Amino acid sequence: MSKAKAFMQRKNIEISLKRYGIDALGAMAQGLFCSLLIGTILKTLGSQTGVEIFTTVGGYAGAMSGPAMAIAIGWALKCPPLVLFSLTAVGWASNELGGAGGPLAVLFVAIIAAEVGKVVSKETPIDVLVTPLVTIFVGVALAALIAPPIGAAADYIGWLIKQATVLQPFWMGIIVSAAVGIALTLPISSAAICHSFNLVGLAGGAAVAGCCANMVGFAVMSFRENRWGGLVSQGLGTSMLQMGNIVRNPKIWIPAIVTSMITGPIATCVFKLEMNGDAINSGMGTCGLCGPIGVWTGWLNPSDVALADGAAAITPTFMDWAGLVLVCFVLPAVICPLISSLCRRLGWIKDGDLTLS
Repeated sequence: MSKAKAFMQRKNIEISLKRYGIDALGAMAQGLFCSLLIGTILKTLGSQTGVEIFTTVGGYAGAMSGPAMAIAIGWALKCPPLVLFSLTAVGWASNELGGAGGPLAVLFVAIIAAEVGKVVSKETPIDVLVTPLVTIFVGVALAALIAPPIGAAADYIGWLIKQATVLQPFWMGIIVSAAVGIALTLPISSAAICHSFNLVGLAGGAAVAGCCANMVGFAVMSFRENRWGGLVSQGLGTSMLQMGNIVRNPKIWIPAIVTSMITGPIATCVFKLEMNGDAINSGMGTCGLCGPIGVWTGWLNPSDVALADGAAAITPTFMDWAGLVLVCFVLPAVICPLISSLCRRLGWIKDGDLTLS
């Protein structure tokens, strides 16, 4: 047992929820951001401006999402170079075979392939052949075995969420908005989750509401501590910056979560806000304004997933624009600080609790 433990330590293999559920998933989100998300933004710019180079570059960037996620996961797992580079093929195969559930397939397959690759790395005189061969063969074979079922399961779960939101917009508006908003602030990827489940339509609108509630909410309610730098970094960056403070005092999360539970059903029941752009935008909130931009592009040019669900291009009305602005910006900026003030009076939140280090 001690020999096995020593071997694992020597290979830097740590089987833990933190390593796989936080480090790997958080890194995967960055890989997804640097490929599919940036590609989506560029393609949107191309379609709206008519500048072909944006569309071309965006297409190439989006096509590399599988390799980008796998390499990011390998980096988080501290893989040696030959293992890390071999994950390029593993990520491509997993994402392609996983379909809509590609990111989930990449997560599971890349973790296993990376750890197996680390086991054999530098154990033979012909490491330059053995390590890539083992890593790629194990990864691609595993992708062929489990990626299609993962994709099918993700499709089904996404379909259930979307159908339930249409049938019960009030309750599902609360649930989806709160859950995705929480995922966005945690060191995991709400964008990858929404992309995996093809979360578009009314459910996508609820997801956007929850993400914006956390990002704009934290940015505004912590303004007294963090001023303009905090407003921008959280409002246009990520509310994940507050994770350290949340660990120290979980009560600071109450205003943002309650706000998401209010704005979610407002989005689904009052404004019928739908996200019919690329599903990844449903989990982005105001990060780079991707959530609102995704809603806007969905009005003008629905994604293939949204079209398959029955969406159609529309000319947005005043109510559409009012819903987008209120749900994404105004309501979180008003409701969250009000709830935060109440929490401060109750002593649940104290001065300095929201200060970013």
